[in-house]
Amino acid sequence: MSKRLINSYLAEIDRLRKFSGTSTEQVIREAFKDLLKSWAKSNDLIFIPELLFSTKLGTKVYPDGTILHDVRVPLGYWEAKDTDDDIDDEIDKKQRKGYPQDNIIYENSDIAVLIQDRQEVLRCSMTDTDELDKLLSLFFAYERKEIAEFRSAVEQFKVDLPAVLAALREKIDDAYKSNMAFQKAAQKFLDHAKETINPTLGRADVREMLLQHILTEEIFARVFDEADFHQQNNIARLLYQLEGAFFTRNVKKSTLRALQPYYAAILANAAQISSHTEKQTFLKVIYESFYKVYNPDAADRLGVVYTPNEIVRFMIEGADWLCNKHFGKRLIDEGVEILDPATGTGTYICELIEFFRGQPDKLRKKYTEELHANEVAILPYYVANLNIEATYQAVAGQFAEYPNLCFVDTLDNIGGLGIKAGHQFDMFASISDENVERVKRQNKRKISVVIGNPPYNAQQANVSDENKNRKYPHVDKLIKNSITKYSSATKGRNQDPFIRFYRWASDRLHDDGIVAFITNRSFIDGGSHDGLRRFFRINFSDIYIVDLGGTWRRSDEAGGENVFEGIGTGVAIAFLVKRGRNEAAQINLFSLGGIAQRDEKLAYLSSKSPSDIQFDTIVPDERDGWIEAPPNDWSGFLSLLDDRTKTAKRTSLDRSIFRQFSLGVSTNRDK
Repeated sequence: MSKRLINSYLAEIDRLRKFSGTSTEQVIREAFKDLLKSWAKSNDLIFIPELLFSTKLGTKVYPDGTILHDVRVPLGYWEAKDTDDDIDDEIDKKQRKGYPQDNIIYENSDIAVLIQDRQEVLRCSMTDTDELDKLLSLFFAYERKEIAEFRSAVEQFKVDLPAVLAALREKIDDAYKSNMAFQKAAQKFLDHAKETINPTLGRADVREMLLQHILTEEIFARVFDEADFHQQNNIARLLYQLEGAFFTRNVKKSTLRALQPYYAAILANAAQISSHTEKQTFLKVIYESFYKVYNPDAADRLGVVYTPNEIVRFMIEGADWLCNKHFGKRLIDEGVEILDPATGTGTYICELIEFFRGQPDKLRKKYTEELHANEVAILPYYVANLNIEATYQAVAGQFAEYPNLCFVDTLDNIGGLGIKAGHQFDMFASISDENVERVKRQNKRKISVVIGNPPYNAQQANVSDENKNRKYPHVDKLIKNSITKYSSATKGRNQDPFIRFYRWASDRLHDDGIVAFITNRSFIDGGSHDGLRRFFRINFSDIYIVDLGGTWRRSDEAGGENVFEGIGTGVAIAFLVKRGRNEAAQINLFSLGGIAQRDEKLAYLSSKSPSDIQFDTIVPDERDGWIEAPPNDWSGFLSLLDDRTKTAKRTSLDRSIFRQFSLGVSTNRDK
């Protein structure tokens, strides 16, 4: 395949020279960039153009290309020059500026030079297919010592973690039995957690939160050099008190000794990353890999999948455009309150801060008063807190605590629902903990925009795992009286997590506002989601859908690869605009149907603003179908089975042939 890629590159160079009549860097470097991107993709590597590199001289440089490992640590770099440039002079200039010398290619479309570990390894003509193949093979085969050690440490981590967890759980259980100071601190934290997260939490849940805190403290502290984070963060302080109540430092060190190679490998790799954005991504990658080993059941239940930055930026631009189009305001303007209800590692809030760059006064007010986020799991909560505060410091040039991150289960937090009518619930008792105050403060705000990536999964991966999503009585009742009422689907299908978030967000908005979510795409054409489509039509005035495809069950050209790696559920971005009562919502749909590759979809979204997209206007049919249905219409036929017939009075009109029916033997033990 490598020879084929090189031959395609040479053909593209000839084509560019022929049609442009020039060999300048700006024209012909795109061909070599495409070669590097294709080669990187075939090796599960990532190509990023002009990524910031902080030199040892204290300066910042931007190589034309950086190739990253999946953990976002650089494998190597590329720098393009003009054909007329003296390649050796250019290399000398760049090295004097502090450009990396561990693994970098310099080329001018005539000569390519590979430098590894500060030494020239190979120089060749770029028209010599065999030599260029050799040079690129050496470049992509390069492996940092830190990367090799990291991969080895991850494998050993999978082996060692169960024993470490067992030892820690035993110590915590012993502390519950014999350590009065720990018992007191644990009860205080449990009371707090019941108030803000989930009233059904118990000792085992507190134990697991404490475990996550202990196991990841060192990771979070070192990646951003925030050694005192756990002493300052309001939730971490409570967990730190728990840790201190039963854990001396020496005991902690001896218990975690088996995991030290994992921590050391993480720190060594973090030291290779100079870009703040890449440090954020690195931390998210570490979090995902850690969480899926630590607790695969929770990863399945919560849907540990994080949103590519290209999608986040696209959604923010779309919300900003629609906010201005329909309400005459921008997201940065005073009074536009924004909430991410399932913030994960804080990507949306971080990108919003970046989006507001250049408006320091407005950003300061937005950050401290009008930018809200919720998270229910302790690990991503920590990551989000660090990411958001570090991003604000990088953009604003000064540190400020982020006061609006709440450790709370959004779907249980019904205190702000109905605020547009002047009515609020009060789910809190007299505890005056800082986090509770944050949630109370958020619930008093009139939210204008709800944006994010809520969980998708309807059920656990394996029914036998006893790992079901929990119930939310208030939100489920709202769904029953609206979406389920309109729907031909079963009750369970209307309690998918993403539907719950749509229903919650609709009530959480002020009188006017926008919901911007990326979720399961099944609501677009799924027969079981007619109730949700009708709910959208009744409760929102303008609907904009960007269908990203990616359902693994679909083999047609409209599916393509998923924009999220590792999931088979197709996804779509929905912008739902609420502006008073409107009898007929306008539905606008755009599909990336002709784009098959994941990176091409992301590249399209990064190159387009939602305002530039030509949406198709959809006119729903009488059954709230958005996509053209097959020509056969079965609605006039009598059903075999119908739940309404089963519960109807004898005198009412039967809707089905059979009145009594059941599932029969249904053990749910199949795999």
